Amino acid sequence: MINGKRIAVVMPAYNAEKTLEVTVGELPELVDTRILVDDHSSDRTIELAQRLGLHVFEHDRNYGYGRNQQTCYREALNAGADVVIMLHPDYQYTPLLLTAIASMVAYEVYDVVLGSRIIGGTALRGGMPFYKYVSNRLLTAFENLFLGVKLSEYHTGYRAFSRRVLTELPLLENSDDFVFDNQMLAQCVHFGFRIGEVSCPTKYFEEASSINFRRSVKYGFGVLATTMQFGLQRAGMIHLPRFSNKGRKLETKISTYYARSSARPG
Repeated sequence: MINGKRIAVVMPAYNAEKTLEVTVGELPELVDTRILVDDHSSDRTIELAQRLGLHVFEHDRNYGYGRNQQTCYREALNAGADVVIMLHPDYQYTPLLLTAIASMVAYEVYDVVLGSRIIGGTALRGGMPFYKYVSNRLLTAFENLFLGVKLSEYHTGYRAFSRRVLTELPLLENSDDFVFDNQMLAQCVHFGFRIGEVSCPTKYFEEASSINFRRSVKYGFGVLATTMQFGLQRAGMIHLPRFSNKGRKLETKISTYYARSSARPG
């Protein structure tokens, strides 16, 4: 716990066997609940997660990164978490920053905190491909212009959320694909949640997950579409459920049809 708040770490996983153990090994002791949601991996991710004592939930087929996050957040809320940190289990982001990131939410400094690979200026030295770095900077500048905020990066996979954010955002209106991340931040801006950032080093290596060039292009166009939709919504020209209080929100305390618990910790 931090400041009396229960802390949960959620790990959306797909074929994470090679890096899961080192990631879990650096999680701080203050974490109350450790959850892994497996999106129908073909390796031994589930078996290893069970051995490491994680709360494991298994999708009955590969639904995509966005749907995986929905399950992660739903199960964290069901576990009574007050602060939820999403950490990719590929060891690209250091778990050692988790205490700092979680504290900023637990002490109500921010509602959302992002681990930025850009602030420290080490993204390229950490192995980020040059084309990804350039596209990251260009997309971020475009989003800042239309969303009216000044973030250094929208595309990090290291994020902390308050319970209120996860229960109030219409997350079920978002994509099942990678653009879910971007849609969620656009929603946070639209609904007025406070967003902070901390500098986070990153490591690109063979075992770390990374989407290929084709998927990156698809994601980039999805980001542009999300940003334009945000601007049109703000101008009153369109009305999307994604940016409405009436949009579909996560339902907790129910059994999902596509995920089942496959392990009990300990």
